[in-house]
Amino acid sequence: MSNTQPHDEHESIIKTPKQLIITILLSFILPIIIIILLVKLVTTGDQVGAGSDILGPEATQKRIAPVAKLDLVDASGPKVFKTGEQVYTAVCAGCHVAGAAGAPKFADVAAWSAPIATGLQSMIASVIKGKGAMPAKGGNPALDDFEIARAVVYMTNAAGGKFAEPAEPKPAQAPAPAPAAVAPAMAPAMAPAAAAPKAPEMVAAAATAPTTAPATSDVGEKLYKQACAACHVAGVAGAPKFADKVAWAPRIATGMDALVASVVVGKGIMPAKGGAAGASDADLRAATQYMVDAAK
Repeated sequence: MSNTQPHDEHESIIKTPKQLIITILLSFILPIIIIILLVKLVTTGDQVGAGSDILGPEATQKRIAPVAKLDLVDASGPKVFKTGEQVYTAVCAGCHVAGAAGAPKFADVAAWSAPIATGLQSMIASVIKGKGAMPAKGGNPALDDFEIARAVVYMTNAAGGKFAEPAEPKPAQAPAPAPAAVAPAMAPAMAPAAAAPKAPEMVAAAATAPTTAPATSDVGEKLYKQACAACHVAGVAGAPKFADKVAWAPRIATGMDALVASVVVGKGIMPAKGGAAGASDADLRAATQYMVDAAK
């Protein structure tokens, strides 16, 4: 008769105190490790633009750049043309950064492929005349056709175009000044008879002389065309269109002071002062009044 004891099928795998301690420790450590791995997996999936500079300071600065800027130049000086990038930043970026109203986004190769296929001259003509929601010259009639061409080349080349930079037009030559009249020899002798008026008379004449100042409406219209038209002509991002009585009615009802305050501090995507950082509060009020009068 055999003395071998039958094998116990329910015998525990833990036979020593050491194995018991290890089992207890693992029961605590393993769940913690699993939780840490799950948290890392979830947070990694939420990272936007990981490995790129989409949230970098340069990219952020471009996104928050003003839609339009006011440049004060000497009208009597030589014409200084803006570069394509300057025109894009000041006028075009307001729509082409976000693709507003179907505008092809900047550097989007797929979106620009069809316009590029039409040719450079066709695209320039479309910008000058306006197309779809885009007003003529992007809403800035002060732009020269050469500046428009530069901006088109800049945007299309950023999306894969291979267009050459257009040649800058030669400045027009000013007509030669007419020769000064030669005074007769007797003029010096007659000079005492036509003596200059005395100091009191000059002061009185200056006091009664009319002073000519630019009309408020002219100042408002000029600033509107330079800074405001880029958005208000086409109603970009909800901006009330110029002379649209229905769109302007609730805004006019808030009062002129409230409207001007909104322009000064900015509202929605409109930057402070509409991007015209150098404009005074009086100029901004004139531009606001110009738009309000057109919508009444």
